[in-house]
Amino acid sequence: MTKKKNRISSPPDRPLRIAIAASEAAPFAKTGGLGDVAGALPKALSELGCEVKVFIPKYAQIDDSKYQLHYSAEIGEMPIRVAGIVRTVHIQQAKIPGSEVDIYFVDCPHFYYRKHIYTSDRDEDERYILFCKAVIESLQRLRWAPDVVHCNDWQTGLLPLYLKDNYNWDRMFDGTACVMTIHNMAYQGRFPRSTVQKAELRENQFHPGGPIEFHGSVSFMKIGITYSEMISSVSPTYSREILTPEYGHAMEEVLLPRREDLVGILNGADYEHWNPDKDPMVPYHYTAETLDEKQKNKEHLINQTSLPFMPGKPLIGMVSRLVAQKGLEYMKAVAAELMLLDAQWIILGSGEDQYEELFQRIAAAVPQKMWAYIGFNNELAHLIEAGADMFLMPSAYEPCGLNQIYSLKYGTVPIVRKTGGLADTVWDWHELQAAGMETGTGFTFLEPSGYSLFTTVRRAIDVFDRKDEWRKIQLNGMRMDYSWEKSALSYIDLYKTAVLKKRGSI
Repeated sequence: MTKKKNRISSPPDRPLRIAIAASEAAPFAKTGGLGDVAGALPKALSELGCEVKVFIPKYAQIDDSKYQLHYSAEIGEMPIRVAGIVRTVHIQQAKIPGSEVDIYFVDCPHFYYRKHIYTSDRDEDERYILFCKAVIESLQRLRWAPDVVHCNDWQTGLLPLYLKDNYNWDRMFDGTACVMTIHNMAYQGRFPRSTVQKAELRENQFHPGGPIEFHGSVSFMKIGITYSEMISSVSPTYSREILTPEYGHAMEEVLLPRREDLVGILNGADYEHWNPDKDPMVPYHYTAETLDEKQKNKEHLINQTSLPFMPGKPLIGMVSRLVAQKGLEYMKAVAAELMLLDAQWIILGSGEDQYEELFQRIAAAVPQKMWAYIGFNNELAHLIEAGADMFLMPSAYEPCGLNQIYSLKYGTVPIVRKTGGLADTVWDWHELQAAGMETGTGFTFLEPSGYSLFTTVRRAIDVFDRKDEWRKIQLNGMRMDYSWEKSALSYIDLYKTAVLKKRGSI
């Protein structure tokens, strides 16, 4: 991967122009890590001198007045054809809070004014066909030719193909390269063959092994990978994992021929919002120098629950989607044994019924040990990061993960499975100690099993009682820097490589 850096030429005379297209962006609309990236990366790129424009759909959930959305007269009304029907599209725009970055909202109520951001509706393909076309036609009306169109996950996968085929008549895009970022390979945007006609793709592109066909379906993810100059994933380890059958979900067959063009760039953390020294949702601020103040947050957090306050016992927090991907089968397998350990637990999350019910049952059975909040509560998420002693993320797979990065900053020691971005950000204390180094930042396990999870939690609890040792682990984590500036610099290198490849220079 590193050899690509040697290919990069000096910066252009003018700032790089980057158009970022995503299906969500914080704080406007967010369901996961993609939203965090699309909301934070543009600000970091702008601060490094890039010209950036961001595009997302205008969902019903977006608060127009709160974010001062306004109609874009410069773009105006656009007729866009999808599945043979012309839809009227307007563009609204605003600034990403805390920046001067313009964000454009593709407003088509027929497709985007629904209960949820993502749906299982029969026209899910049409929703993002229209979005991809609207991004390109907005750029045309703005007369703004980006150096790079940065696509994110399957919802934007048609963009590279459209730029190279359907819209290649517009010479404005002759120099525009595409980068495709994979946030989660499990979601591939697979649709029936009829999508070929809906999207106005060429029929001769759909055949076994062809550029848009994937095991009998049309895959927007495959299209994005195939037609982009460069590809990235959201951590170095995940970029290697998705080349294997275990993590590639069959898409490894598409990625392997492009592995020289695949780069892993770790997501950054927004330390403006996740910093114990100034977090407005945390009652007692602290730094590495005033770490004892963290104990007050622990007491405050416990007081928000029905748990008894036991300052000498470790408090283990979890903030997670309650789905199998997050390693909850491992927890389920050893739930009884975990409750016998000398620790307390706070769980925050929602998801599949079986896991919601699991934690509710445990909390009811051992109320002095576990308290569970089923749902979403942003303030409580911040309090858990600040008040817990440990943070558990036993994911079956985790492309990047952010909570373990937040935990490091808050001196909340992470316990994670060594996969994806978790492997890239958390270093096992005992593993490094055995090598003569005291630089570990948490506790990790590799084997995907309840037994490995249990023994790793037990290791962490044992070390918790050795206060000087525990303080070293906390301080090691708090000194780590996973800021967006570092990640943005890596993206700029990637963009430059994509532009050189588009020009045929490499």
